[in-house]
Amino acid sequence: MLSFKPVTLCDKRWVDELVFAENSPSADFNFGNIYIWDKRYRQLIGRCGDRMLTKLRYAGQPFFVFPIGSGPLRPAVEALRDYAAFKGYPSFCLRGLTEKNRAELEAEYPGRFIYEEDADNADYLYLAEKLASYAGKSLHAKKNHCNRFEAEHRWDFVPLTRELIPGCLDMLDLWSEENAARLDPSVSFEHDAIVRAFAAYEELALEGGVLRAEGEILGFTVGEMTSRDTFDVHFEKAEGGVNGAYPMVCREFVRMLMKRHPSLVYINREDDMGLEPLRRSKLSYRPEYLLKKYTARWIDD
Repeated sequence: MLSFKPVTLCDKRWVDELVFAENSPSADFNFGNIYIWDKRYRQLIGRCGDRMLTKLRYAGQPFFVFPIGSGPLRPAVEALRDYAAFKGYPSFCLRGLTEKNRAELEAEYPGRFIYEEDADNADYLYLAEKLASYAGKSLHAKKNHCNRFEAEHRWDFVPLTRELIPGCLDMLDLWSEENAARLDPSVSFEHDAIVRAFAAYEELALEGGVLRAEGEILGFTVGEMTSRDTFDVHFEKAEGGVNGAYPMVCREFVRMLMKRHPSLVYINREDDMGLEPLRRSKLSYRPEYLLKKYTARWIDD
C-alpha cells in the first residue's frame, strides 16, 4: 500500500528532479511552495516510480495533486485510487491539472473523469522582458510610477541575503498591521509561509530582492525557478503608501533574474485566490496568459 510522509527539507533533491522533469510553468508543483505552505494545506508526499504523489486538504476535504514527473502515468494514478479506496474517501479527485495534464489524464482514462475549471487558482504568466522595461502603452502607468520613484528617492535594489531578512520581517509586520482591516482572513497563512520561507531561505535555494530608499527597506520579493524558462514569484511586498514602490520591486527583481537566468522567458506571479483587489492588481501588469487549472473527479461505475 502506498505511504505518504510529511515534507521535509531532505526531500528537496528528489522532488526537484521530478519538478524539472515535468517542466511545468505551474506554481503548484515546485518544492518551495509545497514546503512553505505546509501549515495551510498539510501536504504529504510520496513517490511512485518517477512521479511525485501529493496529498493535501483543501476546504476541509482530502485531495491529491496531479502526479508530476516522468514515466508511465497510470501506475501513479492507480496507486492514488487504491489509497483513496482504502481510506474510504467519498470521491477520488486530482487538483491542479493544467491543460497539458488534463490531456494526459484523458488520454490514459478516456471519459472516466469530469473536469471542473478552478478559475480562482489560475496562475498569471508574464513575459519577463515586458516586466523588465514596462514598455508599451498598456504598461505606461507603471513606467511613470517608476520614473517618479527614481526622481524622488535615493534608492537601490539588492539581492535578499540572510542579513536583510530581519529588516524584511519588520517591514512585513508593519505592512500586516497597516493593511489588517482590508485583508482577507486567509492572509494569516501567507504570513506564516513567508516566515517559513525565510527560516529555510538558503536550504530552499530561494532567490529574492530588496528595495531600499534612503536606507530603509520599502519592499521585498522571493521566489524560485519552477521550470527551465519560468520563475515563480512566491511573495512580493512593498510599502503601498510610497508611490512606485510595488512596480519598482517587480521591475528590478525581473531585471536581476534575467541576468542570472539567460533561459528565463516567463514570470509566474501566481493566482489571485478569488480576491477582486488582487485580481485587479495582477491584471494591471498585463499578463501574457492565464494558466488554467482543473480539478478532475473520477466517475464511479
